[in-house]
Amino acid sequence: MCGITGFIDLKLDKNETVLTQTVRGMADAIRHRGPDSDGMWCDPANGIAFGHRRLAIVDLSPGGHQPMDSANGRYVITYNGEIYNFPEIRAHFADHNFKGSSDTEILLLAIERWGLEKALQEINGMYAFALWDRQEKTLHLVRDRVGKKPLYYGWCGDVFLFGSELKALRAHPAFVAEIDREALSAYTRHNYVPAPWSIYKGIQKLPAASVLSINPANDRQGRLHCYWDIESIGENLARNPRNISLDAATDELDEILGQAVSGRMLADVPLGAFLSGGIDSSLVTALMQKHSTQAVKTYSIGFGEQAFNEAENAKVVARHLGTEHTEFYVTVDEARSVIPSLPSMFDEPFADSSQIPTWHVAHLARKHVTVALSGDGGDESFAGYGRYHMVNKIADPLFQLPEPLRSLIGRGAKMAPFSGKPRRLFETIGASDRDDFYRRIMTYWRSEDHLLVHEGEAVHAMNDPARIPGMEDYIHRMMMMDTIAYLPDDILVKVDRATMDVALEARAPLLDKNVIEFAWSLPLDLKYSNGTGKIILRNLLKRYVPETMFNRPKQGFSVPVAEWLRGPLKDWADDLLSAERLKDGGYFNPNPVRKRWARHLSGQDDYSQNLWGILMFQAWLK
Repeated sequence: MCGITGFIDLKLDKNETVLTQTVRGMADAIRHRGPDSDGMWCDPANGIAFGHRRLAIVDLSPGGHQPMDSANGRYVITYNGEIYNFPEIRAHFADHNFKGSSDTEILLLAIERWGLEKALQEINGMYAFALWDRQEKTLHLVRDRVGKKPLYYGWCGDVFLFGSELKALRAHPAFVAEIDREALSAYTRHNYVPAPWSIYKGIQKLPAASVLSINPANDRQGRLHCYWDIESIGENLARNPRNISLDAATDELDEILGQAVSGRMLADVPLGAFLSGGIDSSLVTALMQKHSTQAVKTYSIGFGEQAFNEAENAKVVARHLGTEHTEFYVTVDEARSVIPSLPSMFDEPFADSSQIPTWHVAHLARKHVTVALSGDGGDESFAGYGRYHMVNKIADPLFQLPEPLRSLIGRGAKMAPFSGKPRRLFETIGASDRDDFYRRIMTYWRSEDHLLVHEGEAVHAMNDPARIPGMEDYIHRMMMMDTIAYLPDDILVKVDRATMDVALEARAPLLDKNVIEFAWSLPLDLKYSNGTGKIILRNLLKRYVPETMFNRPKQGFSVPVAEWLRGPLKDWADDLLSAERLKDGGYFNPNPVRKRWARHLSGQDDYSQNLWGILMFQAWLK
């Protein structure tokens, strides 16, 4: 796991020393992603430079040093990630004299022998890399199938920049930090900036499963194409699901997920797992223990507030599985201590408040291990989110009412003193259809709130299930929207930044492409039935853990932000949300923010998640 960066300067008036010094400054900005070593490469004739920061996981020797040249000298790569099936790929090249045992060397050889497109079809892992083709004078930027690893890029004048994090791009002298108001509009809706936008104008996120190919001398815009289309795959599989029993499907999942877990246990450094005691992390841990010859190291954090404490559940599961378990109870002051670091950690505004406990559990695990497996991905592929149940429980009866009555109830609900989830639910009553219901429940600030001084127009379809017309079943449509938007732009951003801030590599077996494609091949009733999601995951977990240990309502991984904002964070928030600061910033109209802040402080409503989004932007801007 590493940090990568680089640039192409079309002015071509830079000598090798200048190129190297410049890219070194960019790489140093993301040193936390790879504290073990660094590497620079440049080609003055083409004005290109690569930088690399290494977190050594597999092949700790100099044989894994990057940037790395291919055996035939055609390609040079700076690569961040892990190819989990690299031993199988290596077996195809028995005639090759390998210099080391790193997956980077094998990835380069696969590209050299097979071409980039076929190599991408064969590899299975998480990655983001830049590949310079000396023969074609073309730069390829590549991102993994689900978007586990980040990659930003864009033109600043005559300089093309790329990097794992925005702070690497900001370190280049040509970078221009102008806020993109359309991206800001998207952020206020979702509490994250969705791909392909970034918060900066002209800088984009490379979408998941994509390749951007640029020949800088002839085509500045380049060609962007997708090499794994999960929308089409999901539509085709959901339209023609397999005829299979629950037990037979569970047998298959046991094998497929077991392979995904064991493949992610390959490392030359200490390895462990995040364990919350929920279904996903418990299943991953159980399969790790099954494939391990010694006790797996597991980690969880707890909070004094019982409603937010999962540590007791994790301890019970760990004891049953026989793991070497470490838990740490985070005090209120310790939990809040990371908040001042969040703007620089995430580089752009990001407001999923579970970023706080995620960082703390990563920090705990990093004291003992360098790699940790997680349960991310179970909700999206196996219908785990509570909002899927809301479709049947709330949306279906709601749309049996006449539209005028729904509108009347919706207007009345806006004036009612609801708190937390009930507030979000009642704001969906005015939805025009099921797709609009999902859009509303996934939106924090809407156009009618008049939050922004200049409202962006490009983002209104970002969380719109209607853009997936091939899926007739509405729950499947929501699952797909979460897979292509919420998962890569919220969940995976949160995990990547929080873990890499402490130089910890997180691996997610449930995001293996074979697991995802298997999940989409199943009939819906093996994933969701009668208000219960993750049917098949539950059935598999029962083989390893008694059902009484995990059969409980989904708790999530959160902190009591609502109470903190009324208590110990009140002065901090009041300063950032002051009318003067909001007005001087030039981005938010103070009135809607101040009204929600006042209602939140009074206890009339829980607007903590709406306000957290504004606070994270204000803190980032400051």
